[in-house]
Amino acid sequence: MSAQVRPGTSPSLSRRDVVKAAGVVGAALAAPAVHGQNPSSDVIRVGLIGAGGRGTGALQQALSVPGSNVKVTAIGDAFGDHISGALRAIEDMKDKIDCPEDRRFEGLDAYKKVLDHCDLVILATPPGFRPFHFAAAIEAGKHVFMEKPVCVDSFGAELCLKVAKLADEKKRKVVVGLQRRYEPRYRETVARIREGLAGDIVGGQVYWNGAGIWYRNRQPNQTEMQFQVNNWYHFNWLCGDHVCEQHVHNIDVANWFLDDIPVSAYGNGGKQNRIPGQPSEIYDHHCVNFVYKNGARIASQCRQFPGGDGRVDEFFQGTKGQVRIGEITDYKGKVLWRYEGPNPNPYQVEHDELQAAIRNDTPLNNAYYGTTSSFSACLARYATYSGKEVGYDEMMKLGIRTMPENMSWDSEPPVMPDKDGNYKLPMPADFKLA
Repeated sequence: MSAQVRPGTSPSLSRRDVVKAAGVVGAALAAPAVHGQNPSSDVIRVGLIGAGGRGTGALQQALSVPGSNVKVTAIGDAFGDHISGALRAIEDMKDKIDCPEDRRFEGLDAYKKVLDHCDLVILATPPGFRPFHFAAAIEAGKHVFMEKPVCVDSFGAELCLKVAKLADEKKRKVVVGLQRRYEPRYRETVARIREGLAGDIVGGQVYWNGAGIWYRNRQPNQTEMQFQVNNWYHFNWLCGDHVCEQHVHNIDVANWFLDDIPVSAYGNGGKQNRIPGQPSEIYDHHCVNFVYKNGARIASQCRQFPGGDGRVDEFFQGTKGQVRIGEITDYKGKVLWRYEGPNPNPYQVEHDELQAAIRNDTPLNNAYYGTTSSFSACLARYATYSGKEVGYDEMMKLGIRTMPENMSWDSEPPVMPDKDGNYKLPMPADFKLA
């Protein structure tokens, strides 16, 4: 990640566009077809921007909402083979596919073309692009499902919060892929906490400790920009490091259960077990302590290397009891409550509830907590990279931006390899907070 503070705008939006998206006043665009006289049966046209594995999964779920008249009408991706892969994955849904060749768009500007052919758009590109695509989608009057994280730096977080307000003004519905928020075990556990069953939450531990991640080797004739965008998980300007891209799920749960965002973060991390011959700009472990306004402390761990115990979960301690997801006990081990209800697939529930909100025109906007939780994960990265305790408000105000203002396949990415093909890791001595 570049620690440089670089004011500016999106590679795809002018400064005027950003101000317009952030501007709290603006004429609402005409509502899409699903707000017609018969919204329960009108087709919802779905566009997909980012046709990789998660984007394809989200598309399958959007097309699987029970009883919903929905069709995919446009797909865009930086790489054409991803588009064909997504269409193969849904080929058994022929009655829900209306995406001819002339509505399949390839390249860095593909997202603009998709927005011309949909009512609801799925944003599933590498996270670095998310704030700018979100702004373009809301400006175009689209409902949005966007994957987490929604930003990888403070510039993107600030833009997302402004666009969230614009979405409310335009009555656009927004769901963010932090699917634990749509899982009954989590929802019911939060409800019991709000009732006071565990007392005040004063501490907790959140984990995403697992094995390694995918890597896409460099291909012949690829430019450096093409290599990095295709191999986005290994570059901070595109993914925000795995503490942001992956561990955001657990950090979001902490914010949700505490009903707050952290004041500060302090921690450390590094690179210990990445596979030789697979150059990567991100760490493979982070260990961070968050402090909240009420004095609560959350200990956060994430790890990506083989061996050891895998752990992906969350625990909390209250003044009256301790909390596991789906269970609250007192400190003598007596069960005070246990969830015994159904466990529907939360990835599907996200889309069920989004389309219901669109058809019924009921309020739904996850962009606020999606942004604050994503930026809480960015805060963790700022802490581990700098070796300093960093404040949430302080880092937000710096406006750190990692995404280039202008991009093409031939332009130079923010980080370049050395003569041996390796990428320098962010280190505290090199990380400047201002």
